[in-house]
Amino acid sequence: MKKIILILSGLFLGLSAVSCDDFLDIEPQGKVIPKTVEDFRNVMSSAYNKYPRHKSLTNFRTDEVRIIIDEESTNFLGVKDTYTYQDVNPGKDAKSYGYLQFYESIFYASQTIISGSQTMQPGDQKEQLLGEAYGLRALAYFDLTNLYVKPYDKNTATTDLAIVLQNEIDIENQKPRSTMAEVYAQIHSDIDNAKKHLKVTIYEEGKNYRFTLAAIYALEAKVNLYQKDYEAALVSVDKALTYKSELQDINTDTKTSVASFKSVESILALEEGLDYSLQTTALVSDELYNIYDRENDLRFATSFEKVREGYISKKTGTGEMKSSFRTSELYIIKAEALGHLNRLAEAKSTIEKLIVSRYKPEAAVKVKQKLSGLDQKGFISFILDERNKEFALEGHRWYDLRRLHQKQIVHKFGNETFTLSENDLRYTLPFPQEARENNPNL
Repeated sequence: MKKIILILSGLFLGLSAVSCDDFLDIEPQGKVIPKTVEDFRNVMSSAYNKYPRHKSLTNFRTDEVRIIIDEESTNFLGVKDTYTYQDVNPGKDAKSYGYLQFYESIFYASQTIISGSQTMQPGDQKEQLLGEAYGLRALAYFDLTNLYVKPYDKNTATTDLAIVLQNEIDIENQKPRSTMAEVYAQIHSDIDNAKKHLKVTIYEEGKNYRFTLAAIYALEAKVNLYQKDYEAALVSVDKALTYKSELQDINTDTKTSVASFKSVESILALEEGLDYSLQTTALVSDELYNIYDRENDLRFATSFEKVREGYISKKTGTGEMKSSFRTSELYIIKAEALGHLNRLAEAKSTIEKLIVSRYKPEAAVKVKQKLSGLDQKGFISFILDERNKEFALEGHRWYDLRRLHQKQIVHKFGNETFTLSENDLRYTLPFPQEARENNPNL
C-alpha cells in the first residue's frame, strides 16, 4: 500500500486545470494543488475514469460463460486464469481486477472530501462534488469487499477481517485490515454523507456516470440487501424509485439496449459490464442459454446474437453499454426483499411491472399466472432466475453467486476441466501479490 500511496501522491501533486480527456495522462510536473470547483471536477473526473473494469472480468468466473481456444485471437489469454480459477499466481497476460485502481479512485474521492471541503467556494456545485466523492468511495469499498472478502455475515462481522480503509493520505501507510463491521459502517457513513451533499436528482445523458440522489439510494438499497437487512433495503429502494422509476418496454423499444447509458432506465452509467475486446470470447454457456424462454422472453433476442461458435452478448461494443444501476434492479431488489420478508402479494405485484416490459404480452399473462401460485421458496427461486436473465453478462452474477449460493461450477478449456467446488475458498479472491508485498498486514 505504501507504493500505491506514493504513486497517487505524485499524481495528485501534478494535477492542474486541464480538459477531462487529457486528465489521466498528466505527467507530474509542478505542485499545483486543486482549489476551485473546476479543479475538483477534474479530480472527480479522474476518480470516475480510473474506476476498474472488474465486472467484465468476473463474468468469466461464473456459470454464464464458456470460452474456447481461438487460434486466431489471443484475447482468451487475458481471461484464461480467471476462467480456470488460477488466482494465486496468474500469468503475465492475465487481466487485473483493478485492486490498485480502486484505491486510486478512493484517493481522488478522499482528496476531494478532505481538501475540497476546505478550499472550494461554497455553493451547490461544491456540495454536489462532495456528495459524488462520498458516493464513489462507498461504491469502491463495497466492490473491494465483495471481491476480496467473504460475504457479509452479521454473526461474525465484528471479527471477520475485510479490506484496508484508506480515508486519509498516509505516505507510510501499512494499515491493518478493518473488520467487516467497520467497513460496512464506513460504507453507510459515506452513503449518509453523500445524501447530505448531493443536489442533482438525475444527470442528463452523457453525465450520468456521476453520482446523484437516485444513484446513492440505489447503492444503499443494494448494500442493505447484501447485509440481509431487508426492511432497510425497502426504505432505500422506495426512496430511489421516487427519483427514477421508468422501465423500458422492450415490446415497443428495441433500438436502445436496457444496458445503455441512453436507456430510460439508466441511473448510474459508470461501469461497462463486458469489455468489447472480450465480446467474442465470452460465449453464452449452455446453462444461461437454457434458462430463457427464447421465444417469448424478449431479453434473449435483444441481449444476444448468434455467431459460428454459439451466442455472444450484444450489451457491449458501441461505447454506450455502461450500466452500474438501472431501474430494473430497483424492482428486483424490492421484490427479493419483500420475498424474504414473506410479503408475497407485494413482491409479486412489484415484479409484475418488470415482467410486462420484458415478455411478449401473451407470455406475460402466463408468467403472472405462474407467479400467483408460488410459495415463498418458489418465489425466491423465480426472482433470482429473473435477476440472472435481466443482468446476464453485465457483471452481476459473480456477486449474486457469492451471496446466495456458492454452487459448483465446471469450466472446460480445451481438453481440461476446471471445477469451482460448492462453497470453494476461491469464491473470494486473494489480495494481489504486489499489494501484499507493499502491505504485510494484508
